Amino acid sequence: MLLAFNKPFNVLCQFTDRSSPPRRTLAEFVAQPNVYPAGRLDYDSEGLLLLTDDGKLAQRLTDPKFKVEKTYLVQVEGEPSDVQLSQLRKSVLLNDGPTLPARATRLAGMPDWLWPRDPPVRLRKSVPDAFIELTIREGRNRQVRRMTAAVDLPTLRLVRMRIGNVALAGLAPGATRVETTAP
Repeated sequence: MLLAFNKPFNVLCQFTDRSSPPRRTLAEFVAQPNVYPAGRLDYDSEGLLLLTDDGKLAQRLTDPKFKVEKTYLVQVEGEPSDVQLSQLRKSVLLNDGPTLPARATRLAGMPDWLWPRDPPVRLRKSVPDAFIELTIREGRNRQVRRMTAAVDLPTLRLVRMRIGNVALAGLAPGATRVETTAP
């Protein structure tokens, strides 16, 4: 079984939390028993998370050697220049080594399909913000945030839109959908 889940902001990618006070977890949203996240999405990120009961599928989705593409909508502080986008496309040097080349595209504005975030993103009136679409084939810890920071475009909001051929499209925050084909 493969479930697509639209993870809301400030929800852990696990079913339990031992912290005090406890944070929101997948248990609040996913009723299907015996499925587990295939990969992670940071607590402060939103969007597509795949859950499965198939260990081989989970490994194929998460093992870097398979280079499954993941596409993100990234709201950044600042206006991305051609030079910054080119840096993201070529490779960015992070503290754990260079990234693989990525696809990076500046968007004209906030997409129509994007839901409001609760709480809203804090914006500064004197600093513009912009949206980029970024596709990577790795899955390092907080990689997209570190990549945009490395090119002086701090991430304000991060929404994963696609993993392989499974898209977030039409899935409301907190909702799940059974997928019939694996990415």
